[in-house]
Amino acid sequence: MKAIVLLFLFSFSFHSAQQKVTLKDGDLIFQDMDCGPLCDAIEAVTEGYKGNDFSHMGMVYHRNDTIFIIEAAGSAVRLTTLEKFSKNTKKPMLVGRLKKQYKKLIQPAIAFSLKQLGVAYDDEYVYDNGSYYCSELIYDAFKAANNNKPFFQLFPMTYKQPGTNEFFPAWVEYYKSINKTIPEGQPGCNPGGISTSDKIDIVGSIE
Repeated sequence: MKAIVLLFLFSFSFHSAQQKVTLKDGDLIFQDMDCGPLCDAIEAVTEGYKGNDFSHMGMVYHRNDTIFIIEAAGSAVRLTTLEKFSKNTKKPMLVGRLKKQYKKLIQPAIAFSLKQLGVAYDDEYVYDNGSYYCSELIYDAFKAANNNKPFFQLFPMTYKQPGTNEFFPAWVEYYKSINKTIPEGQPGCNPGGISTSDKIDIVGSIE
């Protein structure tokens, strides 16, 4: 069932146990998505804001009377209603907001992201290969908005179980299924890492 979300002045207030949040364009929503072993593996290798686990993220975008999330998910970069996006998890989602001095980057970042609609999802999780996974889209959007200078950070990606030299079985099986080599050590980003960036403030949560 489709639901139409009525907005007043292009904002919508959510209530949570933590704090009331008025979603704004450019807000980043961090999600502990329920997708099984692969999500668990993503969350295990990077600790998010205050120890929270995140395996997915997207960016808020208001269009007419609806709140959308710009996300790289499924088969391509897409616009998803907030209601549908929220169904990925039963846990509260944290909301990150760019600090005041960076607000000028929001509209260019949104414009960049909208131009990527339909670009294929990055099943390999390899940076800069012509497709996008969720945090890679956000990374490139704000890089483009920042005169093509990195805004968030890239780190060597790992697919190994913490404290061991063994790959998560879920990743071994996954990369075998797509006939690709695990890109261990290649630069990349993930939702947990971006949630701890000093460029944003976590302003609350929504459910």
